[in-house]
Amino acid sequence: MNIRLYPRFEKSYKNRVASNKKLVYQTEERIALFQSNHKNPILRDHPLTGAKRRLRAFSITGDIRIVYLPISKDEVIFLDIGSHNQVY
Repeated sequence: MNIRLYPRFEKSYKNRVASNKKLVYQTEERIALFQSNHKNPILRDHPLTGAKRRLRAFSITGDIRIVYLPISKDEVIFLDIGSHNQVY
């Protein structure tokens, strides 16, 4: 699966994730899992509702999520990463 990074994702990753080595490791593991099988139940992938109904999200930890836009079967754009309150 091809993953493109939206500038906001890159900024959020730098500010919210990059300084925490454990979270960096967990994020890398979950992204690798997402690339190999985005339907894996561990990810808790789900569609969003309301104004963000075209978007989906999956979990990195209990509270950290990645919000993404599916472009095609094999391509997504990661839009944001952060806690539930930060990304929704």
